[in-house]
Amino acid sequence: MKKHTRTRALVLAGTAAALVASLVAAGPAPAAPAAAKVASVHGGGTIFFPYSAEDDIRFTVEAESVPWSKPYPAPGLEKGLPTDARGRVTISHRFKENGFTGTAEAEVDCLVTGGRTATLTAVVTSSNVGWEGKRIGISVQDGQRGEPDRLGFSWGVANVDVKPDGTVAEPRVGTCMAPAPFTEVTKGTFRVTPAPLSPRPAA
Repeated sequence: MKKHTRTRALVLAGTAAALVASLVAAGPAPAAPAAAKVASVHGGGTIFFPYSAEDDIRFTVEAESVPWSKPYPAPGLEKGLPTDARGRVTISHRFKENGFTGTAEAEVDCLVTGGRTATLTAVVTSSNVGWEGKRIGISVQDGQRGEPDRLGFSWGVANVDVKPDGTVAEPRVGTCMAPAPFTEVTKGTFRVTPAPLSPRPAA
């Protein structure tokens, strides 16, 4: 190969390498990792409860997941739980028979989702029926394709403990424990945003 031909080939090779390098440098930067999806439930509505068919029963729920945010003084729970949550639940039950309206407000402490269904618990902070300090369980199903939303709650038809002697008591509700959403929302709407459980934090 003649000298000028070899020189030309080296120049072309160097130019191509420089062009590739410049294109790589000018290309888009790698995308930043997407923010973790946060589970949540938002909304409010009136339900139809067949055992109080003429009463006006309403719920509002504003809850979102804050995983590993509430440490417990127990081995393995020092960082909290992946279902830790925050928010507020309000309940209003107006009895048609006597016109009395029972109310309660509660702080959310747990939330877990699966598809369009969520269960959550909240501890009552104020009430006119003596529920202060009581943990309540709520389930919500976000209706789709024209189906109604649904809601369940841990009192009335669930959470009964029959003792060996035959006596009956209402046990304390554990975190995120709630029955299936057994009532229909007749007015209003709820939205469930599902998310997988958060990975355990590093030690």
